[in-house]
Amino acid sequence: MESVKDIDPDIYALVKQEEQRQAEKIRMIASENYVSQAVLQTTGSVLTNKYSEGYAGKRYYEGQQIIDQVERLAIQRAKDLFGAEHVNVQPYSGSPANIAVYLAFLNPGDTILGMALPHGGHLTHGAHVSISGRYFNAQSYELDPETGLLNYESIRAKAKAVRPKILIAGHSAYPRILDFQKFREIADEVGALFMVDMAHFSGLVAGGVHPSPVPYADVVTTTTHKSLRGPRGAMILCREQYAQAIDKAVFPGVQGGPHDNTTAAIAVALKEAASESFREYARQVVKNAKALADALMANGFTLITNGTENHLMLVDLTNKNISGKKAAKALDKAGIVLNYNAVPFDKRKPFDPSGIRMGTPALTSRGFKEKEMLIVSDFIAEVIADPENEGNLQRIAEEVKALCRNFPAPGLEHIR
Repeated sequence: MESVKDIDPDIYALVKQEEQRQAEKIRMIASENYVSQAVLQTTGSVLTNKYSEGYAGKRYYEGQQIIDQVERLAIQRAKDLFGAEHVNVQPYSGSPANIAVYLAFLNPGDTILGMALPHGGHLTHGAHVSISGRYFNAQSYELDPETGLLNYESIRAKAKAVRPKILIAGHSAYPRILDFQKFREIADEVGALFMVDMAHFSGLVAGGVHPSPVPYADVVTTTTHKSLRGPRGAMILCREQYAQAIDKAVFPGVQGGPHDNTTAAIAVALKEAASESFREYARQVVKNAKALADALMANGFTLITNGTENHLMLVDLTNKNISGKKAAKALDKAGIVLNYNAVPFDKRKPFDPSGIRMGTPALTSRGFKEKEMLIVSDFIAEVIADPENEGNLQRIAEEVKALCRNFPAPGLEHIR
């Protein structure tokens, strides 16, 4: 980064500080990861200079001979990896991808049905603060108050009552595997289009450790980062009959020219995700999550659904007499980065909720395994037990640094 250092030493210094932070801390935000050096380099390539409105073979600008090949390659790799009939790799991120689906099939005021945000859904699944909740008649289903799990009979009853045009499955904080076949049956009963947002678990699907929604859903959206370990982008996978509607909704519906450097980096990440080493990574993500969940419960923590089947955990801290926000800030000081999060039926406000959410994709990318999960659990327990002991937090932060030095982060191996 010598050119950045010469031209803008302020930004150079901040980037270097961020490198240090990512190398020295245990990153447990469930939606974050480390990309490979190949993905980093592709993202920062000369493809960022190009403008390519339209689609391969049908562009509005000339000079697309190379870009068309890049986009076609990304599309084909996504089709092969996920078994999709049609793929659009142009969405800038997950939220625009979801909005594009709504634009393709809905009119303002139409009904959608998705998981409630406080119960693990996403903003774009109908939260009232999102465009999805303001432009559409957004209805939601919740978790069962007795089990903390999805109750498919309740979802079926809600769908029959509100008759959505789109039934949405997917989550940002639900630690269990979804039953896509049951969702498909419910969608068929009420005549709804079935959409799955697999942004959080697409890497697990690619790695063969999570059921794929593609055979069941009409449309599947996903980010390309998170567990898929690619750049900050998104894709829409759909049945061939919906291809034209989806493509028109993405461009010119909600965005202009794609970010060709991101498209190329997505192609690289998809090639990596088709490898045996990635499949082993996905298996380890799930193993680590289960080991961490078990260790946390052994340390007296209350986990929503009493464990996990995917890459994330949601912890209710009510019995620890500490709010999620206070816990997250103390843990950050101790070198453990995660986010505070609402839990189902939370009595606290969203900006200072009762829970914390954590995941294993990033630390698994570093090479952490089950043994390290026990260490991480003990770190968390120690912080939560005495969150205001600054000396203790600093000591744990140093221990975290020492642990991280044994597991260099991808792309940051030069930092020790």
